[in-house]
Amino acid sequence: MVSTPVGIRCPECGGRSRVRRPGFLMAREPYVTYALIAISVALFPLTNSAGGFGLGGGSLKPLGNDLALFGPAVARGDDYRLITAAFVHYGLLHLAFNMYALYLIGGVFERYAGPVRFAAVYFVSALAGSFGALLVTPHSPTVGASGAIFGLMGALFVFERQRGMALLGGSIGGLIVINLLITFGIPGISVGGHVGGLIGGGLVGFALSGYGRGHLAYGRLGVLSALGVAAIGIGSLAGALAVAG
Repeated sequence: MVSTPVGIRCPECGGRSRVRRPGFLMAREPYVTYALIAISVALFPLTNSAGGFGLGGGSLKPLGNDLALFGPAVARGDDYRLITAAFVHYGLLHLAFNMYALYLIGGVFERYAGPVRFAAVYFVSALAGSFGALLVTPHSPTVGASGAIFGLMGALFVFERQRGMALLGGSIGGLIVINLLITFGIPGISVGGHVGGLIGGGLVGFALSGYGRGHLAYGRLGVLSALGVAAIGIGSLAGALAVAG
């Protein structure tokens, strides 16, 4: 309900937007988000040489090259790269931007939806982002958490369309559009990784909401929803392995 000159009315009657802020967020701390940030920060000096300050450029150490997403290496059996690439970054700015976005978006999402649903969206989106990156640029090394972060935005978009509630205080749609414009406008950014993660996260969010019939955060996680999330993850994995190399 909102306050208007003629009294307390519903948002539609009061002329307000359908998308509204949540009445509350869970008091729980987003420990999974904190852990993901801590791992990425801890790995940075081990995977990146000093002086790599750029967004798309930097100098990876041997460990960074071993963890980065690279089609021919995945084809040789390095399947772990589909996930580990999300914890490696090119340069301090790349790390800082991604960790700040993860702190803001991931923290709010995990507080509201809980650690299990958050982790499901994040890691399946990372797989979907790896699939997209290999589909578009299989022979270019790709690193960064942005594919998984785009997946969180995709899940939030599904949530907003179903519930009319903006966890970030404003519609996530505008943020997605801005980031897509940056993705397509700046050379060196993984278009496939971002778009793949966005689609994967949206699909996982849809599955977790009971395919539109329930609530992404509070609905019971039934067998069909769990199977849907698993199918998206397995499909992303199978697709990435198929196009690698």
